[in-house]
Amino acid sequence: MLYRMEKLIGMSIAASDGEVGKVKDVYFDDQRWAARYLVVQTGSWLDDRKVLISPYVITGIDWILRVVQVDLTMDKVKTSPSFNTNKPVSRQHEMELSGYYGFPYYWSGALQWGETLYPMVPTGAPARINEALPGRAELPADQHLRSAREVTSYHIQATDASIGHLEDFLVDEESWAIRYLVVDTRNWWPGKHVVIPPQWISRLDWDEMRVHVDVTRDAVQHAPEYDPTLELSRTNEASLYRHYERAGYWL
Repeated sequence: MLYRMEKLIGMSIAASDGEVGKVKDVYFDDQRWAARYLVVQTGSWLDDRKVLISPYVITGIDWILRVVQVDLTMDKVKTSPSFNTNKPVSRQHEMELSGYYGFPYYWSGALQWGETLYPMVPTGAPARINEALPGRAELPADQHLRSAREVTSYHIQATDASIGHLEDFLVDEESWAIRYLVVDTRNWWPGKHVVIPPQWISRLDWDEMRVHVDVTRDAVQHAPEYDPTLELSRTNEASLYRHYERAGYWL
């Protein structure tokens, strides 16, 4: 199942013994295109600070009640590594977070989640992830970790013209992989919504807030329309890839 990332915003985080807070943002990486953390506003019980929750500890999502269940206690969240939203997330902070919660480094292997395709702890991982951090100054920020709320509304640039703006992302519920950018073309022509896989991005220009994609404007204009109110089925996806004459990611 694919879901719109914006649906996560505002959802409650339910620990085993109470509500932790509300989702305020999602951090994703623009290298492997996966949602890596939920940014959670904890509320007054924890001095109203923000914490990062990884899909590694998420056990389920109730879309009707708008609740994300996590395999954590409120006390575990309370004593988690501090997080400064005014600074980029450093690799050292991610390492501390992984060691604290007991999940592996997602950047340590060739697959979507390091050694696995899904956010799960592989056999033998705990011994490796609890190693001491390097005894040196703080590691640099992860330049591939981005705020979903920040990049929403970025312009989408085809090979020959602007085609619209980024409205949202479609995320795989199991792997947390970002499968598509949701593009609103209506400001450029009597348009529609279309979806474009992130693998077709040729360049990201963060200074100009522009995403360059390796497709033509004409191809986008004649692409299958995406209806934001309906679930994107595999049949719809197959039609999309046939239109662009490219192989589907599931192949």
